[in-house]
Amino acid sequence: MFFSEVYFFTLEFCPNGKTHQYYFTAVSGGLEFVMDQIKIGAFIAERRKNKNLTQAQLAEKLNVTDRAVSKWETGRSLPDSSIMLDLCRELGISVNDLLYGEVITMENNNEKYEQQLLELVKQKEESDKRLLLIEIIIGFLAIAVMLALCLTAAYVQMEDWLRIVLIIIGFVPVLILTPFMLKIEQTAGYYECGKCHHKYIPAYKSVFFSMHYGRTRYMKCPKCHKKSWQKKVISKD
Repeated sequence: MFFSEVYFFTLEFCPNGKTHQYYFTAVSGGLEFVMDQIKIGAFIAERRKNKNLTQAQLAEKLNVTDRAVSKWETGRSLPDSSIMLDLCRELGISVNDLLYGEVITMENNNEKYEQQLLELVKQKEESDKRLLLIEIIIGFLAIAVMLALCLTAAYVQMEDWLRIVLIIIGFVPVLILTPFMLKIEQTAGYYECGKCHHKYIPAYKSVFFSMHYGRTRYMKCPKCHKKSWQKKVISKD
């Protein structure tokens, strides 16, 4: 598993009065985890000392200032991605080790990788639940606006042209937001085949043109190739 990019979005908290700053990172395949700058800084300092290098000597090898090295080691900043490989080479570690803040053995790497996968599954499930809730809220709001304008046009005295305008305006939010709500429904969670129980994310076209009641849709399963009523589920397990 190799890390490809660092996003400079941070989160801080202060256990025991000591501030820890975290960076969100991306890895190949789109996996994400959180780096602890304090831990990484301490690890850089430890490896530098093991190599019998001063901050100034390490800085000279990397063409940076000793102040930059000091900031890394105190957890105030992270090394720039452009010099991470050089830094790792000087410290005798891998990029994986650097971003974890410890030497990662194959056994530990697999264990951490599995932990991250489990955490990502949980995060996706929670995210999907929120998205589906947002879909419901958007749907209710769009319908409420439509009904309010249509009822106003029906029961309030006004000119006929104004009634038509209000009715048209009332349908606009529904027409605009329906494709957006269908996109949320398509991507959040999975559909479970009623025949073979295969869980999958269908194409938007399949969701758009399928018969349905609520979030249960009549679609063709890509695995058994049979049509059935397929219900929306959050987990793939």
